[in-house]
Amino acid sequence: MNRLADETSPYLRQHADNPVDWYPWGEEAFARAREEDRPLLLSVGYSACHWCHVMAHESFEDLETAAELNARFVAVKVDREERPDVDAVYMEATQALTGHGGWPMTVFMTPDGRPFFAGTYYPKRDSHGMPSFRRVMDAIDEAWRERREEIEEQATALASAIGRRTTLPDSFSLDAAGGPDLVALAGELLQGVTEELADRFDGTWGGFGPAPKFPQPTQIDLVLRHHRLAGDDRTLVMATTTLGAMAAGGLYDHLGGGFSRYSVDPSWTVPHFEKMLYDQAGLTRAFLHGWQVTGDPAWLQVVEETIGYVLRDLASPAGGLYSAEDADSEGVEGKFYVWSPEELEDVLGPEAAAEAAAWYGVADGPNFEGKSILRRPVGAPLARPDSIEASRIRLFEARSSRVRPGLDDKVLTEWNAMFCSALAEAAGATGRADWADAAVRVAEFLWAELRRPEDGRLLRSWQEGRARHLAYAADYAWLVDALTRMAELTGEPRWLERATSTATELLRLFRAEPGEGLLFTTGSDAEALVVRPMDLLDGATPSANSVAATAFLRLGALAGDPALTDAGQELLELLVPVAVEHPLALANVVAGCALASGGTTEVVVTGDRPDLVGAVRSRFEPTVVLAWGEPTGSPLWEGRAEGAGYVCRRFVCQTPASTAEQLLARLDAERHADATALAGHRR
Repeated sequence: MNRLADETSPYLRQHADNPVDWYPWGEEAFARAREEDRPLLLSVGYSACHWCHVMAHESFEDLETAAELNARFVAVKVDREERPDVDAVYMEATQALTGHGGWPMTVFMTPDGRPFFAGTYYPKRDSHGMPSFRRVMDAIDEAWRERREEIEEQATALASAIGRRTTLPDSFSLDAAGGPDLVALAGELLQGVTEELADRFDGTWGGFGPAPKFPQPTQIDLVLRHHRLAGDDRTLVMATTTLGAMAAGGLYDHLGGGFSRYSVDPSWTVPHFEKMLYDQAGLTRAFLHGWQVTGDPAWLQVVEETIGYVLRDLASPAGGLYSAEDADSEGVEGKFYVWSPEELEDVLGPEAAAEAAAWYGVADGPNFEGKSILRRPVGAPLARPDSIEASRIRLFEARSSRVRPGLDDKVLTEWNAMFCSALAEAAGATGRADWADAAVRVAEFLWAELRRPEDGRLLRSWQEGRARHLAYAADYAWLVDALTRMAELTGEPRWLERATSTATELLRLFRAEPGEGLLFTTGSDAEALVVRPMDLLDGATPSANSVAATAFLRLGALAGDPALTDAGQELLELLVPVAVEHPLALANVVAGCALASGGTTEVVVTGDRPDLVGAVRSRFEPTVVLAWGEPTGSPLWEGRAEGAGYVCRRFVCQTPASTAEQLLARLDAERHADATALAGHRR
């Protein structure tokens, strides 16, 4: 047994019985490499990664391969979800060397951590033009012994390149940009990214770009924002076509709810079956907003079933949410989810099976390795007739007796806060008290279990009662957002106080320069890597800097804290020049600019007026923050009469509203002002 058995990461513990002499990331591994003058082999993956499991089985469980690895290298295993800083730095190296990246990531490093060779999956034997892992090890070992000077030069050059790729270029500094005018640029950016998405839009199957197709919740939200402001039916079609096709396809779990990571084909039929918590968070919010904009009950059904999946299958008894479920069960990808006509008949009987087979596309023949992934035709109703719903319940119960995919039962602060934020918003929009209670449980868990007892320092990962790894900028940023949403959901000041203290710590620990600048990924108290990266571009989740910017703007408006508002504004000003050049890579920055350009709309509801609170929550209002319940020290509460709704922006308030209709009319006026301003700046 190696050194991984006591790690909090299930992915690392999966490798505890490998014959490879694995180390977790840390000084012990680097010290041995220095002492023995060996290169390090860094292997980065995650528990739901199919090809990570394949490489582990082929190479890391093989005695001969492991013996060669142990004799020549110091082997380090990293869970990319626990250590996104390590992953980000060495993924840049992999992409710089190979032109692409992915997991498993395989990197060879000098004893001081500088990478000099990198790739992804290597097979056990030479295959399809790929060298075997043992052939790669032979070449690296030979180069280390015979061409050491060349390796050192490569490592130094690559470390310098990583530094350039993981921070904001000097040419995009605030001074070089001349202090961009967000008001002037917001409309241009929103229109520009909408046009680019329109060019990439698949009018048949939805989504933006060819297969493989990944859900892009931020991009869906952007086109919904554009429709909300411009009244453009074209952008509404882009959003609803994409939502409908994703919900109809095999990407969506029609029996148990929730979404897989991505689809390998254009029609969203065949997914890569792992289910990630962050996808459930982003897509819950996208479908919720789609429902608020259109009133389509199909989107609310998807929201209900996706939240139901998370709270049923990913909920820890302690209060947090687990990270993911694997694609594989019994060593076979997708086995848990697929059906044959015979299996349907065994569960339902001939008549009900025939009806279910027609409804879910099984009657059309197999679509995945001889069996069928359940799906609906695009455009067909998603609401189930009573007979189909009865069959769905029976099929779900029968499926529950199958061997489940592996569960990654670590709790990550960032992903939990993402889902808590979406859940709080959904609870407010629908009035679901059970969802509100669940959001409180998750938020309280994060506050109690993911903060270091002695000083409140936020931590990244929790598993079976143990929290570890210093949290990153993304953890802090999403927690600020979630706690602010909790303040809006509950009307309780404690959440606002917690959000403010978390935001203050975020700025103290992660700002590039005291009092100014972008946010580094790692805190000033974290270990030094070969470079200190910045999370600038959106990936599977929005970038930490963009999340922090919008969270600061919303919290600053709600708490009446101009320092936080200024911090959010500054982050956006620094990122805008990059967004102008690469709007799809910074889609969340574009959304933030739309929020910052006209200012946040502040709504205060005083007294016991659930009708007014409900009216604000019923609509997709991305520029609105809501204060209600127990008054706080925020200036928003000063001089307010009881039992009314106030709509304010930039220190100017409209006439108080006494009815829901009046309050919605005030919000319509603000939206019209936004639309007029953005349209004017596009001309």
